[in-house]
Amino acid sequence: MAYKKELWGNMPDGREVYLYTLVNRNGVSASFTNLGAVWVTMNVPDRNGTMVDVVLGFDRADQYLINPPHFGAPVGRNANRIGDARFRINGKEYKLEANNGPNNLHSGPDLYHTRLWNSEAEETDLGTSVSFSLFSPDGDQGFPGNANITVTYTLTADDSLEISYHMICDAVTVANFTNHSYFNLHGQGSTNAMDQRVWIDGDAYTRTDNGSIPTGELIPVKDTPMDFTVMKPIEQDINEDYEALVIGNGYDHNWVLNHPDKEVSLSAAAESDQTGIRMEVYTDLPGMQFYTANSLTNGTKGKDGAIYGNRCCYCFETQYYPDSVNKPEFQSPVLKAGEEYKTTTIYKFSNI
Repeated sequence: MAYKKELWGNMPDGREVYLYTLVNRNGVSASFTNLGAVWVTMNVPDRNGTMVDVVLGFDRADQYLINPPHFGAPVGRNANRIGDARFRINGKEYKLEANNGPNNLHSGPDLYHTRLWNSEAEETDLGTSVSFSLFSPDGDQGFPGNANITVTYTLTADDSLEISYHMICDAVTVANFTNHSYFNLHGQGSTNAMDQRVWIDGDAYTRTDNGSIPTGELIPVKDTPMDFTVMKPIEQDINEDYEALVIGNGYDHNWVLNHPDKEVSLSAAAESDQTGIRMEVYTDLPGMQFYTANSLTNGTKGKDGAIYGNRCCYCFETQYYPDSVNKPEFQSPVLKAGEEYKTTTIYKFSNI
């Protein structure tokens, strides 16, 4: 196992931006930058042993300063949406900025992935890791409390990329992180991903209103286009005239995962017949947003001259359910003062 640290650019104020590349004994590599703690590349072997980068993104550091799709970004303090851009904790209301109609999306617009994080790489028992840490002051993005946040990426010997999130805060607050990487197992430069097959270990999804805020209802996936309990091509049902697909213009909903509470377990998988690459998703979180890049702007210029368009990729965003801070019937993302938020998501790569 090994890593390389290289100067990758500069912030507008001159601070240095670095790119860390982790490599395991199989030649699998993954790279990350201290600008936003963003996941930049993931090179894994196809069935012929040729390395394929399966994560979408940009070639240069300065491009990540303007990153509307959130390519590779760790999203916090709250991933996904908060209805009406406000919530209450202990009877006190906190107002966020409305950046998605009347709602707040991904804690924007002052996003963590546009900030420079502290960084450190090391060898661990699991493999080579790089940790990024950020101090988020009281009132940052509208959330209460001074928070110390760490996101650690570890490349393991079995070709897994493990993401560990940790946060501790001096006041009761919200802690609900995810990673917003976009995947295409044909390779990040491919224009289509909808022929890839997906399996999700979820028997229900959270129904939403027209603004994509959960109503509180859990809808069984059986006999609907939302059923991925048997692996199927993404494109098989994506254009069906079904409420959730109409609202999201494709798949963009939270699945209620079946795994035991707070136990890291296999929750989703994707496969490409073209490359033979398989990706498995393990998490200890209760939900996962499966998003088929329906809003990705056509013509977005990515790595190695690639041109990205909508539905050229997809996201598996592990999370607490959207708007769970406002839904007492959902598992709560509220973190008490002094307590630790710790969660793990793993993306494991192999061949079919």
